[in-house]
Amino acid sequence: MNNEIQRIISGKSQVRYGANIQAVLSYLTSSAQSGALDKADKHFKREETERLRKHIESQNLLVKDIDLDNYVSEGAEQKVYLKDSRSVIKLNDTIYYLSWVDYFVNLLLNNYFFPDTAYKLLGFFEDKSILYAVVEQFFIKATEKTDLNFVEQFMNSNGFQKIRNNDYFNQESGIILEDLHDENVLTNNGVLYFIDTVFYLK
Repeated sequence: MNNEIQRIISGKSQVRYGANIQAVLSYLTSSAQSGALDKADKHFKREETERLRKHIESQNLLVKDIDLDNYVSEGAEQKVYLKDSRSVIKLNDTIYYLSWVDYFVNLLLNNYFFPDTAYKLLGFFEDKSILYAVVEQFFIKATEKTDLNFVEQFMNSNGFQKIRNNDYFNQESGIILEDLHDENVLTNNGVLYFIDTVFYLK
């Protein structure tokens, strides 16, 4: 699995809706200067965001037709809007991530592990000087409350062990998957759907 994940991140292997994500990720990693700031530095993300803005402008990736009247909900990380009866639009400002690169890796890992709820990167949106990634995701309607014991069994069967609360770790791949509570994992007719994943590579 480890080699396949590295191939996906590098753009050598494909996942559902991965092409646009891989293209932006490739730009950010290839345009990073040698000897640049460590991503833990408070100035790193600001510089990375400015590089991303240049790419958005040059590639015409700004999305301007989001219907903000179709607001559904929001959390600390993202705002959710209904696109139609089949999908939602999510605006994510990557506040949970040290870098945009980490966020795009999260999207690719989600699309690899959970293709039924794959994110499709539509572009970017800016509001009050805050830059958001705009992603589309299949709309899942919960038919019953999610049983977190069932989530744990599912994760264990796929090589992930619980490390605390609703966070999991896969020793083989070094992948951490956090925050799998019953608002981020929905159940529809007995099937689990992971709609808000937070993946990290250790």
